[in-house]
Amino acid sequence: MRRHDYIIVGCGFFGSTLAERLHSAGKSVLMIERREHIGGNCYSYEYKGTNIMVHKYGTHIFHTDNAMVWDYVNKFGGFNRYQHRVLTTHKNMVYAMPINLGTINAFYGINLRPSQVNKFISSKRGDIKNPKNLEEKAISLIGRDLYEAFIKGYTIKQWGCDPKELSPDIIERLPVRTSFYDSYYNDTYQGLPKDGYTAIFKNMLKGIPIELGVDFIEERDKWRGRCKNLIYTGPIDRYFDYRFGRLGWRSARFEIKKLGLPDYQGTSVMNYADTDVPYTRIHEPKHLHLEKVHTKNTTVIIKEYPHVNDNEPYYPINSDSDKQLLRKYRALAKKEPDVVFGGRLADYKYYDMHHVIELALCKFLSFK
Repeated sequence: MRRHDYIIVGCGFFGSTLAERLHSAGKSVLMIERREHIGGNCYSYEYKGTNIMVHKYGTHIFHTDNAMVWDYVNKFGGFNRYQHRVLTTHKNMVYAMPINLGTINAFYGINLRPSQVNKFISSKRGDIKNPKNLEEKAISLIGRDLYEAFIKGYTIKQWGCDPKELSPDIIERLPVRTSFYDSYYNDTYQGLPKDGYTAIFKNMLKGIPIELGVDFIEERDKWRGRCKNLIYTGPIDRYFDYRFGRLGWRSARFEIKKLGLPDYQGTSVMNYADTDVPYTRIHEPKHLHLEKVHTKNTTVIIKEYPHVNDNEPYYPINSDSDKQLLRKYRALAKKEPDVVFGGRLADYKYYDMHHVIELALCKFLSFK
């Protein structure tokens, strides 16, 4: 049985970037993927008979300020010029997200100028000098009114717990603006692969053997015997058979439906901030590709329901107990000979796609 220089567990962006770089450098690489497809959570496919590109695991927007990462990923397929804008529904009214001058004026029924926003919001914040949890952090940034309307209910649904139980750093991903600028990201480079993410991965992995539907952990000794080096991108706690317990994750369930309408909601992603709505978002992927001609009077919508599924970990909860467990697992990982751990699951960290690619490119340089 052939031995490989590297076996890579997981066909997401971390594993695929390293696979492409190592293969290009003349190394023998074999990829193993538990799912029946490549691309990890970025996997996309065309919904039959619609010409609509669907993201199976929720909308993924590529955005970065890193020219090296942008140039690298564009080698494997062209991108459109999509700029992400998110809306949120609260009490049957629609507001722009992230919170900006338009959101604030619409919510309070006022007409502030940019220079007036900080003073106005300061009057709503209260006196929280050292926020200890997500709720306190959010209120210290935007005040209680906006927090109660747009953050609290959504957070309860997304994370399945009281925001007071969550780390304050979770809310730091959400920008707050004093202008009417409503693009979700500020990055220089933004867009969607014109032919979908799966096409990008196929081009990256040309010539590299891939074993789909294979669980590395179930036959660990077999696969370790077939390689000199292992790159593992799965959950770090599972690699060590949950020796210290399970790390906390949140997952998502997606309900997809084809509709006989030209347009359902007028935007690619609509958030639902209130707890009486069981889902957090509705995705309408045809809005991601305005350059495409879609089947007339046809759209596809995807409702996203947060839940717990140990077989599909998406978002690290990162509680204090999780952080303690992670330190123990990382200590074990350092003792693993010829094994590289990386990616969102192995690092137990919420990465965007461009972060994962950058980490993989840097890791490849360290191999030389």
